[in-house]
Amino acid sequence: MVDLALDCQCELGEGPIWDDRSGLLLFVDINGHHVHSFEPSTGAHAITGTGSFVSAIALASAGNYVVTLQHDVARFDLERGPWERIASVESTRTDTRFNDGYVDPAGRFWAGTMSLTGKKTQGALYRFDLAKPEGARVTRMVEEVTTSNGIDWSSDGRLMYYVDTGTRRIDVFDFDAGTGAISGRRPFVTIAEADGKPDGLILDADDCIWVALWQGSAVRRYSPSGKLVQQIDLPVSCPTKCAFGGARLDELYVTSARAALDAGQRAREPHAGSLFVARPGVNGRAPHRAR
Repeated sequence: MVDLALDCQCELGEGPIWDDRSGLLLFVDINGHHVHSFEPSTGAHAITGTGSFVSAIALASAGNYVVTLQHDVARFDLERGPWERIASVESTRTDTRFNDGYVDPAGRFWAGTMSLTGKKTQGALYRFDLAKPEGARVTRMVEEVTTSNGIDWSSDGRLMYYVDTGTRRIDVFDFDAGTGAISGRRPFVTIAEADGKPDGLILDADDCIWVALWQGSAVRRYSPSGKLVQQIDLPVSCPTKCAFGGARLDELYVTSARAALDAGQRAREPHAGSLFVARPGVNGRAPHRAR
């Protein structure tokens, strides 16, 4: 069963993440240029403007947050918004922006880009080593990406799962946690065209993979062997990403979007762009913090 957690109707809701320090569920509205913070225990909801596309938010070990703007990785807090640029990519281009991002087990931040004009293979996936004393080190890790989306790591740090939505696949890489190197890219799951497009993903405490299906009205759970083991249907066409939250990490929050819907679809889906919650009977993992 899925419940409406917050009727916020984002144009392009994305990137939910649970902050156990504050008891807040954070997520972004990419096209609305906002970071949302929601406290499930009280229903309190606040919005912080960013002045630019904002596509991902991550917890930082220093106690605040890291966000991706159009071309920048920046420090962020809920009082003043983005306040210090850490690194930039593709800054001379007006036709790309950052999309999804997440933190690996060693505290490195990963985020990828996509075209703003619908062109294929215009983006890339980057790794940001933020803790370098000489400043952030930026490494381009995957080339010719169409829409860089979900990314997460197995609990033993040996595998990295990744979605380029243009491929209609979840891929898996071998991952070296010590160096951040990736190798051996191979298909893990292919999503049939009739089932939607793979968007954001996360792993749960059992190392199963949860992926949102854009234009598929569902989120799916796949076992580490690639078997479909659970599906949660949603009352909206375009779910975007999941995050486990709550004190026991047993509540599955799902962001969604309305940007791709025409007027008729918006009328039929009045809660498109809102935040949903389900209790799937499994637990999640606490997200890593950027160093």
